[in-house]
Amino acid sequence: MKTKQLNKPVALRDRKQPNKSASQMRRENVRPNAARKEPVEKRLVDVVISKDGERVQKVLARGGVASRREIERWITEGRLKINGVLVTQGAHLKAGDYLQLNDRVLNWEKFAIQPTRVLIYHKPTGEIVTRHDPQGRPTIFASLPKLDTSRWIAVGRLDVNTSGLLLITNNGELANKLMHPSTEVEREYAVRILGDVPDEKIELLKQGIQLEDGEAKFDQIYFMGGEGANKWYHVIVSEGRNRLVRRLWEAQNVVVSRLMRVRYGPVVLSDGLRTGKCQELNAKELDLLFEFAGLPAETSHIVRAEKKDVKTKHSSSR
Repeated sequence: MKTKQLNKPVALRDRKQPNKSASQMRRENVRPNAARKEPVEKRLVDVVISKDGERVQKVLARGGVASRREIERWITEGRLKINGVLVTQGAHLKAGDYLQLNDRVLNWEKFAIQPTRVLIYHKPTGEIVTRHDPQGRPTIFASLPKLDTSRWIAVGRLDVNTSGLLLITNNGELANKLMHPSTEVEREYAVRILGDVPDEKIELLKQGIQLEDGEAKFDQIYFMGGEGANKWYHVIVSEGRNRLVRRLWEAQNVVVSRLMRVRYGPVVLSDGLRTGKCQELNAKELDLLFEFAGLPAETSHIVRAEKKDVKTKHSSSR
């Protein structure tokens, strides 16, 4: 099967292709072009709800209210009502239904025409992936453009000391697909190591190491060079356990001095995307991402618009 190649702010490859690092993808000319000037394709989405309606989870996830998993938990906890009756699993919303969350009215019908948006955000160190932090630390959501009818959802997390690529979307269903363990989406990281790492430790990291929450390993490790005490590696994992990359290295008494995510699934971080800045996928790229996630593309018609960078409230140089 032929690999899809795009000169866009995202590189998407066919998931049946052999594993390749982000650097290999760049060398093959499958890399972002931050200075693109062609018009962006804006889509107006036509979603047709049948007379039988759509499942509550699907409608609210598409609108970015929450992920399907979280909405299912709300149903179990009795927090959702349709027409005054507690919602049960498998319930459908039909035109004219009256929906409440925690006894507050949700104008759910506006989500039926909510187009999917996906941002590539270059997270700096020091920011956290949460909406509110009791310690007052900066959050990624404070840096994102405002949405009128939904909310942004981060696809996975990066800890406060890790920088790099974050996918942000207003489509909870897409976010859930890209994060679900069964999908086994590859995450690639650039890791700066203090000192040399013996070959036997590299082999152990590829074969598997027992951590406190079970066995884990790197699917692939690439040595990327380095001078003096610092050496660079690229590593690939296919699960999203908390601080997994750091914990694997630390289990071998290796000091990680810098960690940066450079790829999530088929999406590669652009060299030209500065920290604290976003780029938005266009319609073609969205279709390819939906295909990668195993979801049907949204029914839509396309409107041409002038290219505009997605600006964030805070930005800094890389």
